[in-house]
Amino acid sequence: MKKETIEPFFATLKAANPRPVTELEYTSAFELLVAVLLSAQATDVSVNKATHRLFPVANTPQAILDLGLEGLEGYIKTIGLYHTKAKNLLATCKILVEQHGGQVPRTREALEALPGVGRKTANVVLNSAFGEATIAVDTHIFRVSNRTGLAPGKTPLEVELKLLKRIPAEYLVDAHHWLILHGRYVCTARKPLCWRCGVSQFCDFTPKTPVP
Repeated sequence: MKKETIEPFFATLKAANPRPVTELEYTSAFELLVAVLLSAQATDVSVNKATHRLFPVANTPQAILDLGLEGLEGYIKTIGLYHTKAKNLLATCKILVEQHGGQVPRTREALEALPGVGRKTANVVLNSAFGEATIAVDTHIFRVSNRTGLAPGKTPLEVELKLLKRIPAEYLVDAHHWLILHGRYVCTARKPLCWRCGVSQFCDFTPKTPVP
């Protein structure tokens, strides 16, 4: 994708969705951290169903610790890899209580030190909870970045660094959500829906898929 087309690419996405947000449901930075930690290899829909049951009962680090492993698993057992995720979440809550006063830290280093939290999860929390201009490269963003020519790369980190360099500053905070939603609903994995894509004129992908 040519540099001069990147601004209109994002301007078009913004015009269609001025205030994009994550589809994970949360009311605090901690709830978001929990939801993202649970979302690995799971759908947002399945995570939301589980957290709708969990959060009214326990939505602070101490409250989740009080549930214990068996109690926590009872709320999240419908999510894939729930046993490992429960152990990581309990270990994370213990660190939050003992080292951070029960609060979610606002630095990448501290977030990535939490069990089950990698760079992608840290970026989601920094972006959605704290409004920082970070890009969490999931499978959707990786695919869209490579397919469109926006930020081609062989690894998520390479794509992330290229995106941070190429996306105009005014779009950086929301770019994460625009690209995820575009990949989830339009630029889909098996067959991109080019005929209904509002930014196809800026995209390097050829040939465009026709109307079915």
